[in-house]
Amino acid sequence: MNELIEMSAVTLAAQLRTGEVTPGELLDVLSARIDDVDGVVNALPILCFERARERAAALASLPAGARGSLFGLPVAIKDLSDVAGVRSTSGSRLFADRVAASTDVVVEHIERSGGLVYAKSNTPEFGAGGNTFNDVFGATVNPRDTRLSAGGSSGGAAAALASGTAWLAQGSDLAGSLRTPAAFCGVCSLRPSPGRIPDGPRLTPFDVLAAEGPMARSVGDVGLLADAMTGVHPAAGICSPPAESLSAAAAAPCRPARVAFSADLGVTDVDDVILERLYALVDVLAADGVETLPGHPDLDGAHQAFDVLRALDYATGQGELTGAQREMIKPEVRWNIDRGLALTGVEIAAARRVQGRLYHAAAAFMNRYDVLLCPATSLMPYPVGERYPGHDRGVPITEYYRWLAIAYAVTLPGLPVVTLPIGHSPEGMPVGVQLIGRPHGDAALLSVARYVEDLLGLDLRPVDPR
Repeated sequence: MNELIEMSAVTLAAQLRTGEVTPGELLDVLSARIDDVDGVVNALPILCFERARERAAALASLPAGARGSLFGLPVAIKDLSDVAGVRSTSGSRLFADRVAASTDVVVEHIERSGGLVYAKSNTPEFGAGGNTFNDVFGATVNPRDTRLSAGGSSGGAAAALASGTAWLAQGSDLAGSLRTPAAFCGVCSLRPSPGRIPDGPRLTPFDVLAAEGPMARSVGDVGLLADAMTGVHPAAGICSPPAESLSAAAAAPCRPARVAFSADLGVTDVDDVILERLYALVDVLAADGVETLPGHPDLDGAHQAFDVLRALDYATGQGELTGAQREMIKPEVRWNIDRGLALTGVEIAAARRVQGRLYHAAAAFMNRYDVLLCPATSLMPYPVGERYPGHDRGVPITEYYRWLAIAYAVTLPGLPVVTLPIGHSPEGMPVGVQLIGRPHGDAALLSVARYVEDLLGLDLRPVDPR
């Protein structure tokens, strides 16, 4: 493995500033690595190296101080976000040959910060489901065991990071789409507070359920990309000027005084292997002088409220598809659309009230703690060929995302979340946790996450999936 592949993005950004490496060299390294391993993983089915090299040349013509915080670092973009002149399919046969005419807000910010877009990462159709497969590019596998799922919907992003075909990757999250693949593949992610990382343009510019976020192999690298993704944009409905540097916070570990921990947030069952690693982490924190207390906010009603708001989102986004177009999309998406179109005003109003109540309950709970610690997933990685857990045993489509409850229960109140690997199963598969912060407390959360990462001292280097 090329030694540059194993380096952190923070280290490479520093070397780009001093001229020890060039953007062109990094693109060459990634191209060779993709040739070596991505035929096995299928994380990055769309490549745009020529575009990246053109932008690298343009970046080199600028004064050093105008090259942005990434300074020419390559960044992989999820295939739900548009990049002008690049194929953008959303994992759907409906858009299999579509080439984007414009660039989405989050990608604009990354490029203005000196990031080079060289690839699009694989995603399930319209981001639906926690397993990354689609009828355009097929399935993305887990680099740590290619028989297993990489998670989803940012599965291509997580698998690229874990297999060394990316240092930084943009993803997005509704029901755990950053958190599940990060946990399955043993990498890190940040689901930020609403408005911290703007997105768009989209049909629901003021919705806070969906979020753009950074993924990387370490907390420091997540903070680096997070800063590059922030900023105000007129096409984003909810955004605010960044008040503090997330990269600086991620570089400054801070031991928390009080940590709450929960096995299940009161919403789901969790695999025993995951719980063993969670409780082992609690013991490590306690041994280091952190006060650790069991507890979680009251999340009663989370399932029903999320079902309604998710269905409403799909009805808004894809509800106009009819006839042959509708038949081309996968059955899980069709079901979600139908559920959304059948909603009543009474159901929507009730769900919105529950979401508000959950936010206030979570904010009050978090006022007593620095972070809340809980599993990132309820299950360990499952066979990649199974559409969703239990599908092969007859679990109906109406339950296809229920196993993601540990993540979507946190989506509803809109708290910031860092996903962090904390160890491995006896079979060597990674186990991840959610570190949940206070409302709009992204910087403090990243500092605590960096403390936990340093305390554990895990090997964060990529693996060879071959």
